[in-house]
Amino acid sequence: MTAPAVLSAAGTRREGWRTAVGLALVAGLAATAGWGFHRVFPGAELIQVVALAAIPPAVVAGLARGWPLWVALVLDALLWFAGTVPLYGGVAPGVFADVADAVPALLTTLLPAQPEPRLLVLVHTLVWAAATVGAEVFARTGTRVAAALPALAVYGAALLLGVDGAGSNLPVTGALLVLVLALALTGDGRSPLWLLGGLPAAAALAAVAVLLGPLLPIAAEPYNPREHAEQPPPRRVDSVSPLDRVSAWLQIPDRELFTVKAEKPLNWRLAVLDRYDGVRWTSGARFQPTGGRVPEGEWTGAGETVRQQITFQDLPGTWLPAAERPVEVGGVDGLAADPASGSLLAAREPGAGFGYQVTSRVARPSRAELRAAVPADDPALTAFPEGPQRQLFRRLAEEATEGATLPIQKAYRLQSYLRTGAGYDVTAPPGHSLKGLEFFLRTTHRGTSEQFASAFALLARTLGLPSRVVVGFRPGEAVDGIYHVKSGHVIAWAEIKFDGLGWRPFYPTPGRSGSKDDHDVVSAAIEESERLEGEFAKGGADRAAPSRKPSAGKADESSGGPPWMIIPVAAAGLLILYGTAALIVPWWRRRARRTAAGAGARVLGAWRQACDDLGLGREPALTAEEVVTRQPPDIRPHLTPLAAIANHARYAPEDVAPSAADEAWRHSETVRRAVRLRTPLPTRLRRRLLLR
Repeated sequence: MTAPAVLSAAGTRREGWRTAVGLALVAGLAATAGWGFHRVFPGAELIQVVALAAIPPAVVAGLARGWPLWVALVLDALLWFAGTVPLYGGVAPGVFADVADAVPALLTTLLPAQPEPRLLVLVHTLVWAAATVGAEVFARTGTRVAAALPALAVYGAALLLGVDGAGSNLPVTGALLVLVLALALTGDGRSPLWLLGGLPAAAALAAVAVLLGPLLPIAAEPYNPREHAEQPPPRRVDSVSPLDRVSAWLQIPDRELFTVKAEKPLNWRLAVLDRYDGVRWTSGARFQPTGGRVPEGEWTGAGETVRQQITFQDLPGTWLPAAERPVEVGGVDGLAADPASGSLLAAREPGAGFGYQVTSRVARPSRAELRAAVPADDPALTAFPEGPQRQLFRRLAEEATEGATLPIQKAYRLQSYLRTGAGYDVTAPPGHSLKGLEFFLRTTHRGTSEQFASAFALLARTLGLPSRVVVGFRPGEAVDGIYHVKSGHVIAWAEIKFDGLGWRPFYPTPGRSGSKDDHDVVSAAIEESERLEGEFAKGGADRAAPSRKPSAGKADESSGGPPWMIIPVAAAGLLILYGTAALIVPWWRRRARRTAAGAGARVLGAWRQACDDLGLGREPALTAEEVVTRQPPDIRPHLTPLAAIANHARYAPEDVAPSAADEAWRHSETVRRAVRLRTPLPTRLRRRLLLR
């Protein structure tokens, strides 16, 4: 064989390994970018979707390099559609509509999302598109790093949609960086040894990037598109409210509704009702689909974890009972949860034998924390319908709490007032309208937990205590470690919301025997309240300081220099990206706040921007007055009117005029300029780069 022929054969072999390895790396990039959705879909279903979407386009690009591009694209499109068949379990005529609707659906879903085909098809499509474009660019143009850009774009989408998800994407970022650098090393004229020699350097650089990732500005407060998505409106769940069923259930007390296998007896809450129109309590819950995770409540202190296995027998409706507060639910297809209340909902009414698992975190605040509790400031939870009954309820509440000074003390006094001043009667007429409750409080003094809980919640509202009504069940009858819950175990109670503590339960319904209750959970709560009342009487409940907890073209084709040059070049690139992000992210946040929908949101954005400029962005527990008093005299005159406008917007956002929003931003910009004049340049740079 002549020398030219030998050289030609060697070149062909080099070109062959370069193409094969490059296409494999492009497929790996697309698959890794798709794995970035693991915070959205953490199950094994994601692996199958990613593999079926990433590999076929690379194979097509390798086999069809000599064919017209349109032929390869047609083959890729057919393979995309073929990949949806195992995903849906058959041909799905609505697959295109599902792709279009997947993003809005995910933005209104509590992560992790259910691995439903209508949602997973978005990942399938994005990974397929990244693999198709990247593989064809690499195979037909010879460019390398440019072939990685589609996969990086898909990874960006995964980061945005997975902001609220569990886990971390830093390992995925490191893997992507290694693959991109490896793809860059597959240059023309290079031997496989070049790639093998550069991989350790690429891995080292990726490790550095993973370690530095948490220090990036966007890591401190990542942009969350769900905050700007339109959430589902409140909706009526069932035609009959669980509170309206209380009296009927008590008339047939032996009907078994469900069973619970749990480590200890607890109340099983069913529905939370926080809106009252003068006739009935309804739910303002905004249910969102979820794959099982339920956002935790406001309480972050001591608590215990309780696991339950719940099995339906004859419980009507789509509400799902669970101990407060559920944080993880398994075994429910089409599960929806309300982030505010933790209420659970099934997509359809479960039948007998339907079972699911719940993990709940039960709050256990200390006595000191209860004594120091401060009511939450939420006008919607203290609203009382207009009418003559308001004055009556206010007078009765003041009489019941006379001498009480602490909010928790007033709540206990109301609880005791109802438990000792009225009797439990299962034959009492149902209903909880204002007129009916007035008759209950002034005349009959007899009722079920429906009337006691409703009256307590409304009496509390007249005292400025934010309240709601909860319908649930007592633990039930224990048989071999399983609690059998019957219709006669139904109970309604009231809850009051405190800053930092969240919702605390109160049981104003007396026991059937009169003064004592034979129910373990209620009895323990009543005994605890009586002990605290005793401390109040002895003067041992001095007001403690409120404890407010913060809620939280073508790429370069040259063969390049030695492999070690990759490290400083990549490091410089990281620094440039870091600096660019440090400049752009604050500007982008300020712009988003200034252009928010609604004058109220713009006012609150101006206030948050001013707090960020003052260096108080990480202290959300401070009140507006505390923020103002901390500032020097030259800033206070501009901040005081902004605080007044922000307080108005926080409590009555619908009454804020556009002119008020413009004025708020004028004050915010004045504060920003004043802070810049007072702050040395090195300090401003450190704040901007998060190097504190």
